[in-house]
Amino acid sequence: MSQHHPNAELLERATAWAGQDPDAQTQEQLRGLCERVRTGDAAAAAELADRFATNLAFGTAGLRAELGAGPNRMNSMVVRRTAAGLGRFLLQQAAGAYTPSAVIGFDARHNSDVFATESAAILTAAGITVSLMPLPLPTPVLAWAVRELDAEAGIMVTASHNPPADNGYKVYLGGRVESGWGRGAQIVTPADAQIAAQIDHNEPMASIALADGGWAVLPGRGAAGDIEAAYLAEVTALLTAPGGEHTVELDAARADLKIVLTPMHGVGGHTMSQGFAASGFSQVSIVPEQEHPDPEFPTVAFPNPEEPGAIDLAVALAKETGADLVIANDPDADRCAAAVCFPGTGWRMLRGDEVGWLLGARLASTTSPDAIFANSIVSSRMLSSIAAAHGLAHEQTLTGFKWISRAPHLAFGYEEALGYCVAPELVRDKDGISAALLLAEYAAELKAAGSGFPQVLDDLALAHGLHQTDQLSVRVKDLGLLATMMDALRSTPPTALAGEKIVEFEDLSLGAHLPPTDGLLFATDANTRVIVRPSGTEPKLKCYLEVIAPASATDDLRAMRAAGQQRLDAIKAELLLMLRA
Repeated sequence: MSQHHPNAELLERATAWAGQDPDAQTQEQLRGLCERVRTGDAAAAAELADRFATNLAFGTAGLRAELGAGPNRMNSMVVRRTAAGLGRFLLQQAAGAYTPSAVIGFDARHNSDVFATESAAILTAAGITVSLMPLPLPTPVLAWAVRELDAEAGIMVTASHNPPADNGYKVYLGGRVESGWGRGAQIVTPADAQIAAQIDHNEPMASIALADGGWAVLPGRGAAGDIEAAYLAEVTALLTAPGGEHTVELDAARADLKIVLTPMHGVGGHTMSQGFAASGFSQVSIVPEQEHPDPEFPTVAFPNPEEPGAIDLAVALAKETGADLVIANDPDADRCAAAVCFPGTGWRMLRGDEVGWLLGARLASTTSPDAIFANSIVSSRMLSSIAAAHGLAHEQTLTGFKWISRAPHLAFGYEEALGYCVAPELVRDKDGISAALLLAEYAAELKAAGSGFPQVLDDLALAHGLHQTDQLSVRVKDLGLLATMMDALRSTPPTALAGEKIVEFEDLSLGAHLPPTDGLLFATDANTRVIVRPSGTEPKLKCYLEVIAPASATDDLRAMRAAGQQRLDAIKAELLLMLRA
C-alpha cells in the first residue's frame, strides 16, 4: 500500500481488521470497501472512515448498531471482545468464591444466533457455566430465565425494534452479582463501566478462546422442561385462575373476545399465541403477512408498532373479522401495543401512556398496599394520580426499564414507549407477553359488562383530569447536533410555549430530584409539561409533551380532546422552530 495514499492509515487499519475477522462475509465486505477506497471512491472512503471512527461503546443499553465490519459496527469481532470482557467481569465478581453462570438468548435478526453461540463458546472457555436458549425467543423469556435459573448474567442478542440492518447485545445481572431490587434487571452504572473496562478493543482474535461445546442448550418446544412453556405457565398464572369465583362467566368472556395479533415479523408470535390459547382466548387471528420471523421486516418501514403504518395490516384484519382488540408486539416482544375501535371515530392505536393508565387502573385494586407504581419521567403524570387514589405510593424514575425495574416494592411499572412490567417478581423488565395477556383479560371483562377501553379512558379522565400526551422527534445525521441543540435550549430557554408562561425550568443533568441525565424540563402555568432529551438508541432529539385539563361529567370530552390536541400541536410547532433555529 502506498503511504502517499490520502487514506493510507485508515486502509492499513482496515486491512489489519480484515486479516483477523472470523466472519468470511464481513471480511470480504471490508476488503471490497478498501478496494473502492484505493480507486478514489469518496463515498467508500466516508463509509470506511465511519466504520473505524470509534469503538462501539458498551453502556447501560449494552451494544446496538448496524451490522458490518469495523469497530463501530456490530460484528463477530466486536461481540467476541465484548463477551470476553463480560467473562472477565463475572470472574472478577466471583473472585474464586463460586463459578458464575450465564444464560443467553437471541432473536431472529441477522446473525443473532451466531453472536449468541460465539458468546456461549467464549464464556464456557473462560470457565463460566452457560445455558443457551434453544431457538429464537422473546426477550422477556430470557429476562425471566435470568431470575429463574439464578444466573449471574443474562445476554440477549437483539436490536428490538430497530431497522433490519441493526443488531444489539443487552446484558442483565442477577444471582450473586446483583441480588437487590435489580436482580434480573438490565445493567446500570457502575456495572456498565466495570464491564466496559474489561473489554479490550484491540484484543487479538487468536487470544480469545472458544470452547467447542460444554454449554447447556435449554429444552426446546415439545421437550420435557420446555423453557418457553415454563415461562408461559408462570405468566398465564397471573390471570384469574380457573376454578375460582365467576369462572364460567370469565371463561365465556375470554372465549367471546376477538383478538387480532401481529408479531411484526418478530419472535413473539408463537409465544403470544400459546399464551392466549392457554388462557382461554380462542378467537385469535394472526396477521398472516407478519406472522413468522423475518429479519428483513418486509411489510413495515420500521418494525416498531409506534411508527406510522406499522399496524395498518392488523387494523385492516380487525375490521374484516369484527375484532374487539388488536395486540401488536415489537420484534423481540418486550413491548406491547394495542388498538381498539372508538365510537364515532373508528379504530386507532392507543398511546403508550393510555395502555399504562389502563393496566395501572386494572392492577391498582388488587395490589398490596405496601407496593408502589412507577413510571419514567417522560411518561404521563396520571399513573401517580391513579396510585394515590388507591392509597399506593408512586415513584418517578429516569427513562429506561433498567431504572423502572429497580424501584423497591414495585408492583407495576411502565414507560410511554410501549413498555410495561406487570409482574416484576417474574420479569424485572418490560414484558410484552404478560402485558398483552392482562390487557386482553381486562378487555374481555369489560366487553362482558357492556363496556370497553374507550369508556374506561373517559372515566379516568373524569377522575384524574383529561391527560393528553404527544411526542416530537427531530432526527439528525450528525450526532454532534444533538448536543448543540441541547446546549442552545439550556443557555436560552423559552419563557413561554404556545402562549402558556413557563413557570418551571429544570436542567435534569444537574440531578436535583433524580440521578443526573441529559434532559430539560419545562412546566407552564397551565400545567403543561415538556421534557426534551436525546434518544438513547437513535440519532434524534425527543420531546415529550403532556397537557392536563380538569374534566367533569357535563363536559364534552371529545371536544376537550380536540382542543387539547390543538394545544399539543401548537407547542410542537414552536419547539420545532426553536430546535431548527
